[in-house]
Amino acid sequence: MTILPHDVHGDGPQRVIALHGWFSDRTAFRSIRPLLDTTRFSYAFVDVRGYGEASELAGEYTMAEIASDVLALADHLGWSEFSLLGHSMGGKAAAAVLAADASRVTGIVGISPVPASGVPFDDQAWQLFTGAAENADNRRAIIDLTTGNRHTGVWLDAMVRHSLAASSVSAFASYLLDWARHDFHETVLGDPTPILVIAGEHDPALSADVLRGTWLAWHPHARVEVFGNAGHYAADETPIALVSAVESFLTRQEADRPMAAG
Repeated sequence: MTILPHDVHGDGPQRVIALHGWFSDRTAFRSIRPLLDTTRFSYAFVDVRGYGEASELAGEYTMAEIASDVLALADHLGWSEFSLLGHSMGGKAAAAVLAADASRVTGIVGISPVPASGVPFDDQAWQLFTGAAENADNRRAIIDLTTGNRHTGVWLDAMVRHSLAASSVSAFASYLLDWARHDFHETVLGDPTPILVIAGEHDPALSADVLRGTWLAWHPHARVEVFGNAGHYAADETPIALVSAVESFLTRQEADRPMAAG
């Protein structure tokens, strides 16, 4: 059995598995790690196949495969139940874990999360995204667009350099086909898991309206929170606000569980 490269941060009783997005490995969460409550929570930060320390790990590079690998990791850690924190592509991967075994998932926080239905693209946008696998300028344009064309070029260039180093070209290209095109939302329709989805006000791709029409339409206990002064990368743009929202939500949903109350 393959166990994804990971590290566990904290030793608290509430367990969270964090799934990175398309442009980064598990270091995508580096800005928030010093802010996390390590007495209340234990966070497992994971590299999916083709990324970070798993860059040479072969696979199909799909959300279903990530879900299978996450469940294997949870078994390895001895975590019978856990919450999921997923950014962008990692949000859709979290939905795939829910589809695979909802009984183990106590809550989900999606940061600009791709819906289980994928993302529709017009021809021009699709060319931009498919070209990003091998073209650094495409990656820069996507990051700039999804953060509202408002950040310094130094930050954009650093994000591009990191994204190029963080993943293999083949994995990057293959994951796009799955997170953008594959629709499995009917398998999670009506699932009652508590879910918080965070939308950056400057993210035109996964706006609050998009999240309301997908995540909130499919999950009766989902809600959306809009972050001012953030685009698609809230962990970098508004780390304090992000940690506050994540841990407040997860603490509240844990307290509301019947087992926790009893």
